[in-house]
Amino acid sequence: MSTRTKLIWVSVLYFAEGLPFGLVFDTFPVYFRFHGVSLKSIGLISLAGLPWTFKFLWAPAVDLLGSRRSWIAGCQAFLGLTLILILTMDPTGRGLILWLIMGLAVLSATQDIAIDAYTIELLDESEMGPANGLRVTTYRIALITAGGFFVALAGWIGWRGVFTGAALLLGIYALVSSRAPSREALDDSYPPSGVEVANLAQQVWAPLSELLRRPGFVAVVIFILLFKLGDMALGPMIRPFWVDRDFTPLQIGVVPGGLGVVFTITGALLGGSLTRRWGIFHALWILGLAQAGSNLTYATAAALPPSTALMYTSSAVESFCGGLGTAPYLAFLMSICEKRYAATQYALLSAMFGLTRALSGAVSGFATERFGYAAYFMVTFFLAFPAYALLPWVRRWTRHEPAEKVNK
Repeated sequence: MSTRTKLIWVSVLYFAEGLPFGLVFDTFPVYFRFHGVSLKSIGLISLAGLPWTFKFLWAPAVDLLGSRRSWIAGCQAFLGLTLILILTMDPTGRGLILWLIMGLAVLSATQDIAIDAYTIELLDESEMGPANGLRVTTYRIALITAGGFFVALAGWIGWRGVFTGAALLLGIYALVSSRAPSREALDDSYPPSGVEVANLAQQVWAPLSELLRRPGFVAVVIFILLFKLGDMALGPMIRPFWVDRDFTPLQIGVVPGGLGVVFTITGALLGGSLTRRWGIFHALWILGLAQAGSNLTYATAAALPPSTALMYTSSAVESFCGGLGTAPYLAFLMSICEKRYAATQYALLSAMFGLTRALSGAVSGFATERFGYAAYFMVTFFLAFPAYALLPWVRRWTRHEPAEKVNK
């Protein structure tokens, strides 16, 4: 199979991986707020992030049961059916519709596991560099499609048309994915051997125990949970805020949904460059301040009379600075991973980041309804600062050496 063919399949599959995530976190909040759903209920949608956080718990089942292609195509088919079910329900009803969104998240997270595994098996080592760049790009395009294009399109053809189209697209994807190419390395009947299954627990415990042995582990874990707390707490209320300021689906789709992703990527690229120049520790606290300060632009927009220019500026600044803060944060997570355990340790550490997003988002609607947008956005600014008390421990870990050397 040619490298070009493999890269085409990578781009196809990672667009499918990003689309449901964008629907849950970017499209649904706008859809529900336009239908008068309370901020409390919209905030609770953030709990749908938990399956993505804990997907490693059932990843072994994808290894042991069935084929990669069957998992991918099956999840995509059920994702389309779940979207159709959501369309048939009253959006103002809580209960069942929130459970359906959680089901959508579980299916999407499971699809992610299968696509990631399929891609690893499909590619040769020499092909992984180009493939990684391509999969990040197509994933981002999927987010722009869901949070930008779909939202803008809803202003033209209506929400029912948008979600029906998304469901049909996922159905087509299921058919296409069922025809994904295979080779000997992708033998659908191949399960892990008994020895591999027996070692699954050890493969998780050894990387975790290596982290636990390092001095200051608890402080660093708390830092990981807190560093982007302000940013994560703000995010779920941004799109409902735009709706409540009487912006149209087209404006919401183009600015925070489309250009916002572009500004985030631009900020992340600059943040990566500055991290390399300043070092991880200095970039963390300097760019972390920029990340926190950007929340004040939305607090200002909420406190003043509605202004299109101010809203556009707020979106650009918050997205750009969020990207700035993300770059050193992810670099820190990568830098503290032991090379021989890098994949598992990074998965565990990044899961903590997802946990912060889910839990802070879940309470964001309750807090906003109680205090109002302006006060809540101001609170998210201050939520960024408890992490700074843990910087002394972080500084030691940015100079991390293997545990056997640290403990001598």
